[in-house]
Amino acid sequence: MEEIYKHIIQSKEEGNKLFSILIDPDKQNEKTLKSIIQKANNNKVDFFFVGGSLLTNDNLDLCISTIKTNSEIPVILFPGNSMQINNKADGILFLSLISGRNAEMLIGRQVITAPILKQSVLEIISTGYMLVDSGKATTASYMSNTTPIPYDKNDIAVCTAVAGEMLGFKLIFMDGGSGAIHPISKEMITSVSEQTGVPLIIGGGINSAQKAIENLRAGADIIVVGNAIEKNETLISEISQEIQKL
Repeated sequence: MEEIYKHIIQSKEEGNKLFSILIDPDKQNEKTLKSIIQKANNNKVDFFFVGGSLLTNDNLDLCISTIKTNSEIPVILFPGNSMQINNKADGILFLSLISGRNAEMLIGRQVITAPILKQSVLEIISTGYMLVDSGKATTASYMSNTTPIPYDKNDIAVCTAVAGEMLGFKLIFMDGGSGAIHPISKEMITSVSEQTGVPLIIGGGINSAQKAIENLRAGADIIVVGNAIEKNETLISEISQEIQKL
């Protein structure tokens, strides 16, 4: 079954923009998580992405269970490493870090994870993952031992995304990283969107409804917001309301 991916493709074809909330299990207590879930239910959020670059509290299973108990919004794993797999989720972004040159992140860890995913019930969505410089070092770049694409090098981003599409990735995910100082530029998003045909996910540094809409208008098909919502849950309704106006 590929219900999640079919929904993403259909939305792109119809010009409908999608909104995902990123949940880091390490940063959530039950009360806060349930509050975010309720606001997501009330504001037509499309997906929960669940995962983090470094999980230290073993809260992944509890986090997913809490979401599934309290919401029908699809839960998609956004794994920071090969250990972040859980069959209670609905799908997983099977990530390959195509912006870096670390073979472990390109294919090494995927080889280890593949047999496990083969036996799982998860919808597996191959995703070309691109880290873009956000003005600060991020956990993702540190843990992956890779250098992000420079903020103003649109040509590198385009060529990387095009290569990912040609290699068969179903999605391209451009990420400034958690707590990014500034979001990926509108110019870079537009350049990549115009040169590729697969759905484009944008995350990192989106801390207002205005920035979310700017990214979507620039060419993003899905925006992902996490850190900013942890600080201000009202962003869920603000972003959702603006998306519905598009």
